[in-house]
Amino acid sequence: MSAPLPPVTEDDIAQFLIHTPDFFERHADLLGAVQLSSPHGGRAVSLQERQAEMLREKIKVLELRLMEMMRHGTENMLIGDKLQRWSRQLFLVARPVDLPAVLVSEMKAQFSVPQAALKVWDVAEVYAGEPFAQGASEDIRILASSLTTPYCGVNVGFDAVQWLDDPQAAASLTLIPLRAAPTAPAFGLLLLASPDSQRYQAGMATDFLERIGELAGAALSRLRD
Repeated sequence: MSAPLPPVTEDDIAQFLIHTPDFFERHADLLGAVQLSSPHGGRAVSLQERQAEMLREKIKVLELRLMEMMRHGTENMLIGDKLQRWSRQLFLVARPVDLPAVLVSEMKAQFSVPQAALKVWDVAEVYAGEPFAQGASEDIRILASSLTTPYCGVNVGFDAVQWLDDPQAAASLTLIPLRAAPTAPAFGLLLLASPDSQRYQAGMATDFLERIGELAGAALSRLRD
Protein backbone atom coordinates (compact mmCIF):
# COMPACT_ATOMS: atom_id res chain seq x y z
CA MET A 1 0.00 0.00 0.00
CA SER A 2 1.50 3.33 -1.07
CA ALA A 3 2.11 6.02 1.52
CA PRO A 4 -0.50 8.81 1.61
CA LEU A 5 0.46 11.96 -0.23
CA PRO A 6 1.29 14.96 1.96
CA PRO A 7 -1.42 17.60 2.12
CA VAL A 8 -1.22 20.51 -0.30
CA THR A 9 -0.10 23.64 1.52
CA GLU A 10 -0.59 27.31 0.74
CA ASP A 11 3.07 27.50 -0.23
CA ASP A 12 2.52 24.68 -2.73
CA ILE A 13 -0.35 26.62 -4.30
CA ALA A 14 1.67 29.83 -4.37
CA GLN A 15 4.64 28.10 -6.02
CA PHE A 16 2.32 26.50 -8.57
CA LEU A 17 0.82 29.84 -9.55
CA ILE A 18 4.28 31.46 -9.72
CA HIS A 19 5.59 28.74 -12.02
CA THR A 20 2.38 28.52 -14.06
CA PRO A 21 1.82 32.09 -15.25
CA ASP A 22 -0.72 31.06 -17.88
CA PHE A 23 -3.03 29.40 -15.33
CA PHE A 24 -5.41 32.37 -15.14
CA GLU A 25 -5.34 32.67 -18.93
CA ARG A 26 -6.81 29.20 -19.13
CA HIS A 27 -9.18 29.89 -16.22
CA ALA A 28 -10.05 33.55 -16.72
CA ASP A 29 -13.46 33.07 -15.09
CA LEU A 30 -11.72 32.50 -11.72
CA LEU A 31 -10.42 36.04 -11.69
CA GLY A 32 -13.94 37.38 -11.34
CA ALA A 33 -15.00 34.73 -8.88
CA VAL A 34 -12.17 35.14 -6.35
CA GLN A 35 -13.25 37.35 -3.43
CA LEU A 36 -10.75 38.99 -1.05
CA SER A 37 -11.13 41.11 2.05
CA SER A 38 -10.43 44.79 1.49
CA PRO A 39 -8.08 46.45 4.01
CA HIS A 40 -10.50 49.39 3.94
CA GLY A 41 -13.55 48.33 5.93
CA GLY A 42 -13.22 44.56 5.56
CA ARG A 43 -15.68 44.31 2.66
CA ALA A 44 -15.26 41.60 0.01
CA VAL A 45 -13.71 42.72 -3.28
CA SER A 46 -12.69 40.96 -6.43
CA LEU A 47 -9.10 40.02 -7.14
CA GLN A 48 -8.89 42.78 -9.75
CA GLU A 49 -10.15 45.36 -7.27
CA ARG A 50 -7.67 44.22 -4.64
CA GLN A 51 -4.83 44.44 -7.16
CA ALA A 52 -5.97 47.94 -8.08
CA GLU A 53 -6.01 48.92 -4.38
CA MET A 54 -2.49 47.56 -3.92
CA LEU A 55 -1.32 49.46 -7.00
CA ARG A 56 -2.86 52.69 -5.69
CA GLU A 57 -1.10 52.18 -2.36
CA LYS A 58 2.25 51.65 -4.11
CA ILE A 59 1.69 54.76 -6.23
CA LYS A 60 0.87 56.77 -3.09
CA VAL A 61 4.11 55.61 -1.42
CA LEU A 62 6.11 56.52 -4.54
CA GLU A 63 4.41 59.94 -4.70
CA LEU A 64 5.36 60.61 -1.08
CA ARG A 65 8.96 59.60 -1.77
CA LEU A 66 9.05 61.81 -4.85
CA MET A 67 7.67 64.77 -2.88
CA GLU A 68 10.32 64.19 -0.19
CA MET A 69 13.07 64.05 -2.82
CA MET A 70 11.80 67.27 -4.40
CA ARG A 71 11.68 68.95 -0.98
CA HIS A 72 15.26 67.91 -0.22
CA GLY A 73 16.32 69.07 -3.69
CA THR A 74 14.73 72.48 -3.14
CA GLU A 75 16.35 72.80 0.30
CA ASN A 76 19.76 71.89 -1.12
CA MET A 77 19.34 74.41 -3.93
CA LEU A 78 18.49 77.16 -1.44
CA ILE A 79 21.48 76.27 0.73
CA GLY A 80 23.69 76.25 -2.36
CA ASP A 81 22.46 79.75 -3.27
CA LYS A 82 23.23 80.99 0.25
CA LEU A 83 26.68 79.42 0.10
CA GLN A 84 27.36 81.18 -3.19
CA ARG A 85 26.27 84.57 -1.83
CA TRP A 86 28.37 84.06 1.29
CA SER A 87 31.42 83.10 -0.79
CA ARG A 88 30.91 86.12 -3.05
CA GLN A 89 31.11 88.46 -0.07
CA LEU A 90 34.42 86.91 0.93
CA PHE A 91 35.82 87.47 -2.56
CA LEU A 92 34.85 91.14 -2.36
CA VAL A 93 36.87 91.77 0.81
CA ALA A 94 39.90 93.83 -0.18
CA ARG A 95 41.83 93.84 3.10
CA PRO A 96 42.67 90.48 4.73
CA VAL A 97 42.26 92.03 8.19
CA ASP A 98 38.54 92.53 7.46
CA LEU A 99 37.92 88.92 6.47
CA PRO A 100 37.04 87.44 9.90
CA ALA A 101 34.39 90.08 10.65
CA VAL A 102 32.82 89.80 7.19
CA LEU A 103 32.90 86.02 7.29
CA VAL A 104 31.07 85.91 10.63
CA SER A 105 28.53 88.64 9.85
CA GLU A 106 27.66 87.13 6.46
CA MET A 107 27.40 83.67 8.00
CA LYS A 108 24.79 84.96 10.43
CA ALA A 109 22.97 86.93 7.74
CA GLN A 110 22.93 84.35 4.93
CA PHE A 111 22.27 81.24 7.03
CA SER A 112 20.22 82.78 9.85
CA VAL A 113 22.74 81.68 12.45
CA PRO A 114 21.92 83.29 15.84
CA GLN A 115 25.53 83.35 17.02
CA ALA A 116 28.88 82.82 15.34
CA ALA A 117 32.52 83.43 16.19
CA LEU A 118 35.94 82.43 14.98
CA LYS A 119 39.55 82.55 16.04
CA VAL A 120 42.70 81.98 14.00
CA TRP A 121 46.30 81.41 15.03
CA ASP A 122 49.73 81.14 13.43
CA VAL A 123 48.90 84.27 11.44
CA ALA A 124 51.37 86.77 10.00
CA GLU A 125 52.96 89.04 12.58
CA VAL A 126 51.09 92.09 11.30
CA TYR A 127 47.78 90.45 12.34
CA ALA A 128 48.96 88.85 15.58
CA GLY A 129 47.51 91.63 17.74
CA GLU A 130 44.03 91.56 16.19
CA PRO A 131 41.11 90.32 18.35
CA PHE A 132 40.43 87.41 15.99
CA ALA A 133 43.98 86.14 16.62
CA GLN A 134 43.60 86.22 20.41
CA GLY A 135 41.88 83.82 22.81
CA ALA A 136 42.44 80.39 21.27
CA SER A 137 43.96 78.22 24.00
CA GLU A 138 46.27 75.32 23.30
CA ASP A 139 43.45 72.90 24.11
CA ILE A 140 41.22 74.57 21.51
CA ARG A 141 43.99 74.38 18.92
CA ILE A 142 44.50 70.68 19.60
CA LEU A 143 40.74 70.10 19.41
CA ALA A 144 40.48 71.93 16.08
CA SER A 145 43.29 69.89 14.53
CA SER A 146 41.74 66.66 15.82
CA LEU A 147 38.45 67.30 13.99
CA THR A 148 38.34 65.57 10.62
CA THR A 149 34.73 66.68 10.11
CA PRO A 150 32.71 69.42 11.83
CA TYR A 151 31.43 68.61 15.29
CA CYS A 152 27.67 68.95 15.66
CA GLY A 153 25.77 68.45 18.91
CA VAL A 154 24.77 69.89 22.23
CA ASN A 155 26.91 72.38 24.09
CA VAL A 156 28.94 70.32 26.54
CA GLY A 157 31.00 73.21 27.80
CA PHE A 158 33.59 73.75 25.06
CA ASP A 159 35.98 76.59 25.91
CA ALA A 160 35.33 78.12 22.48
CA VAL A 161 31.73 78.88 23.49
CA GLN A 162 33.11 81.77 25.52
CA TRP A 163 33.91 83.53 22.23
CA LEU A 164 30.17 84.11 21.73
CA ASP A 165 28.34 87.26 22.80
CA ASP A 166 25.88 85.13 24.80
CA PRO A 167 27.46 81.76 25.71
CA GLN A 168 24.50 80.77 27.89
CA ALA A 169 22.18 80.86 24.85
CA ALA A 170 24.20 78.24 22.96
CA ALA A 171 22.13 75.07 23.36
CA SER A 172 23.54 73.34 20.27
CA LEU A 173 26.55 74.17 18.15
CA THR A 174 28.91 73.15 15.41
CA LEU A 175 32.68 73.47 15.47
CA ILE A 176 34.26 73.78 12.02
CA PRO A 177 38.05 73.43 11.75
CA LEU A 178 39.78 75.82 9.35
CA ARG A 179 42.69 74.54 7.28
CA ALA A 180 44.77 75.86 4.41
CA ALA A 181 44.80 72.35 2.90
CA PRO A 182 42.78 69.18 3.64
CA THR A 183 45.63 67.38 5.43
CA ALA A 184 47.17 70.42 7.11
CA PRO A 185 46.80 71.15 10.84
CA ALA A 186 43.98 73.53 11.67
CA PHE A 187 44.92 77.19 11.97
CA GLY A 188 41.48 78.33 13.09
CA LEU A 189 38.05 77.33 14.37
CA LEU A 190 34.64 78.60 13.29
CA LEU A 191 31.86 78.25 15.87
CA LEU A 192 28.14 78.41 15.00
CA ALA A 193 25.61 78.26 17.84
CA SER A 194 21.85 78.23 18.30
CA PRO A 195 19.43 78.34 21.26
CA ASP A 196 17.58 75.49 19.53
CA SER A 197 18.97 72.25 20.94
CA GLN A 198 17.91 70.40 17.77
CA ARG A 199 19.47 72.67 15.15
CA TYR A 200 22.90 71.04 15.28
CA GLN A 201 22.46 67.35 16.04
CA ALA A 202 24.99 64.57 16.36
CA GLY A 203 24.82 62.42 13.26
CA MET A 204 23.46 65.14 10.98
CA ALA A 205 24.88 65.48 7.47
CA THR A 206 27.89 67.79 7.42
CA ASP A 207 28.51 68.13 3.67
CA PHE A 208 27.67 71.84 3.52
CA LEU A 209 29.46 72.55 6.79
CA GLU A 210 32.57 70.93 5.36
CA ARG A 211 32.30 73.12 2.25
CA ILE A 212 31.98 76.16 4.52
CA GLY A 213 35.10 75.08 6.37
CA GLU A 214 37.06 74.61 3.14
CA LEU A 215 36.03 78.01 1.76
CA ALA A 216 36.61 79.80 5.06
CA GLY A 217 40.02 78.17 5.45
CA ALA A 218 41.02 79.18 1.93
CA ALA A 219 39.86 82.77 2.43
CA LEU A 220 41.46 83.20 5.86
CA SER A 221 44.76 81.73 4.68
CA ARG A 222 45.47 85.26 3.40
CA LEU A 223 46.06 86.19 7.05
CA ARG A 224 49.06 83.87 7.17
CA ASP A 225 51.03 85.53 4.37
